[in-house]
Amino acid sequence: MTDPAGDRRAKGHRGAFGEFGGEAGGFIDRAFREQIVLVGVATPALSMRAVEESLEELARLVDTAGADPVHRVIQRRDRIDPATYVGRGKAQEIRDIAEQYDADTVVFDDELSAAQQYNLEGILGRTAIDRTTVILDIFAQNASSTEGKVQVELAQLRYRLPRLRGSGYRLSQQAGGIGTRGPGETQLEVDRRRLLRRINTLEGKLRGIRRHRGVQARRRQRSAQSTVAIVGYTNAGKSSLLNALCGSEAHVEDRLFATLDALTRRLDLPGGETVLLVDTVGFVRKLPHEFVEAFMSTLEVAVDADLLVHVVDASAADCDSQLEAVREVLEVIGAAKVPELLVFNKLDAAEGVEHLMAAHPGSVAVSALTGAGLEYLSAVIGDRLRAAAATAEFVVPFSRGEVMAGLHRSSQVLSETATGEGMRYLVRIDDASAARFADYRCPAPDGLDR
Repeated sequence: MTDPAGDRRAKGHRGAFGEFGGEAGGFIDRAFREQIVLVGVATPALSMRAVEESLEELARLVDTAGADPVHRVIQRRDRIDPATYVGRGKAQEIRDIAEQYDADTVVFDDELSAAQQYNLEGILGRTAIDRTTVILDIFAQNASSTEGKVQVELAQLRYRLPRLRGSGYRLSQQAGGIGTRGPGETQLEVDRRRLLRRINTLEGKLRGIRRHRGVQARRRQRSAQSTVAIVGYTNAGKSSLLNALCGSEAHVEDRLFATLDALTRRLDLPGGETVLLVDTVGFVRKLPHEFVEAFMSTLEVAVDADLLVHVVDASAADCDSQLEAVREVLEVIGAAKVPELLVFNKLDAAEGVEHLMAAHPGSVAVSALTGAGLEYLSAVIGDRLRAAAATAEFVVPFSRGEVMAGLHRSSQVLSETATGEGMRYLVRIDDASAARFADYRCPAPDGLDR
């Protein structure tokens, strides 16, 4: 009887996650699904239940990447072993389990150092990778736009750079030799220099994209259009909600990280205002810092938004921990102070939504699939945007009906009174909209000439 996994290893195959293919790292075509053993560690700071939930999510990530989790190993330790993550004895036990299940790769739930990965592969006799590698491979599989591909490749290279030790021969595309490097320069140094040069090139491209986004943001401010960013955990239904609210056809799939590229659509609110609704990349626990750094140009959409619609999967068993994981990332990117509207999605598949809403006053429950609650959500978005605007007074002559209509469209009218000069309006309005009606604005009391 032949050993397919052994044959693949004998031919130098490194497994589904061993190498990133293509310029942006896209997946290499395979005619098989690899067998994966998952490993997590429970420490005094991390409960067994938390580790089990994290491994469950890791299993979904592995499945999304195109492989099959066949066994899970959880170890209790006082602390992570700095040399092998789990300790040499446990690593040998995992090697036996991997042999039993014919597993190609062992995936660890926490990020491995270069030394840990090197030592583990020596003990296991097969590829040892971490959660970060799996996530980056999924990014590579799903990136479609030029910006997305640049961000994915940059994240991958930043992850690789400190892990060149012992793997330089795999990353190099040069044979070396006369004329290719200076006297005494090692292959490791050649690889490091090549990666740094490519990182600098990609960072330059992203700086250009960031400048372009800044120009677009300034144009939106001048046009008085508010921006609402949809954020949330991966697979919470953000793209489905965008489609349901705007009648668009953004790509939707029941898999993790199906959306990597920001997508913008116009949303007409019940009050007559038009806002820009932006779908963003989903977040996940233990999100690699390489991701946050590389995707900052995309994540800045959330930082610059007037309102965050934070979508939570109400049917998830651990939706509270998912909610906190998203807020942690928002804190890192500087979006924690942007007003947030919690939206519990998948009302059609969830139980106990009333308890969630009671625990989070001001939240909204919807079903992007059935449309339940969407009209109310649109109204709440409009109310929240208007409430965030400052109040101002305007006096419009009776003959300028188009200006009166414009004020109604662009603001929340708190009161209107007929005077000898015209209609006096007290409104909530943002600065950009107020500038359009500057000729009719009443000066603040402390600004009057006495």
